[in-house]
Amino acid sequence: MASFGARPRVLVTHNDLPQDALDLLKAKCNVTVMDSIKPKTAEILKLLPEYDALLGKTNIDAQFLDAAGSKLKIISTPSAGFDHLDVAEIKKRGIKVGNASQVLSAAVAEVAVFLLLGATRRAHEGRQQLEKGIVGSGFQWMLGHDLRNKTVGIVGLGNIGVEIVKRLKPFEINKFVYTGHSRKKIGDELNAEFVSFDKLLERSDFVVNCVPLNAKTEKLFGDIAFNKMKKSAVFVNIGRGKTVDTEALVRALNNRTIFAAGLDVTEPEPLPIGHELMKLSNALVIPHMGSATIETRTDMAIAAVQNILNGFESKPLLYEL
Repeated sequence: MASFGARPRVLVTHNDLPQDALDLLKAKCNVTVMDSIKPKTAEILKLLPEYDALLGKTNIDAQFLDAAGSKLKIISTPSAGFDHLDVAEIKKRGIKVGNASQVLSAAVAEVAVFLLLGATRRAHEGRQQLEKGIVGSGFQWMLGHDLRNKTVGIVGLGNIGVEIVKRLKPFEINKFVYTGHSRKKIGDELNAEFVSFDKLLERSDFVVNCVPLNAKTEKLFGDIAFNKMKKSAVFVNIGRGKTVDTEALVRALNNRTIFAAGLDVTEPEPLPIGHELMKLSNALVIPHMGSATIETRTDMAIAAVQNILNGFESKPLLYEL
């Protein structure tokens, strides 16, 4: 910590950060942990001007930074997504900023496979039937689809998309296709074909959305996209809720334009009680749990801490934005 002289001060906005991560941070910094799991912005800004770094997931824009004062040198979010951060504005002010972008890929990929299987095999609908005391015995009762010999389309072949492909290969998938900015070497290594977005929608039996939220991806999946999919297609979203037009998805599921959907993220989030998506038998919805394992959340917190420690030691942040 030579560049800062005295032990730097770090404000942590999560009172439930894993102890291993806190211990790592406290070994080299003076740390204050706020009392709330999700403190209000005003509460954070009341304290922040006295601190050198901020660790937590909170919305940060120009107005926030104006109030944060001039001491702030590092911001680290213990998440992969960073649409809550105005990265350009943060960096313009000479503040280093990082996230925990890679350590959660395996856990999120596992949830993507879980949602794909659950939606395809009508798990939510089956549970609804059980709760009504309805258990069919006919040969064609509650039929879903196999994964074998099918085409899986990955929208956004980043770290999570790659891990999804690896986990689905044992299911005897016939073909993997993907779309994005450009063809990728890892795609070739996985024997996945680079195609246009429209071609992916038309060819895929399973469409898995892994894209981050930005101006180009907001409401990427709307009526036009769903209408291009097969009627037997299953849509899985583990990216961001706002990349989907929720009303269009409800229409597609209601009208059987597509077969089913498995969702870890939604818009709005969380869904209000009684929301139409929650009433649909062919929508399997969970409350943004993709990275929610003990091991992964610990890894995410430690990565966020390491960003800060590296920054104070004038090293590149572990996962710098």
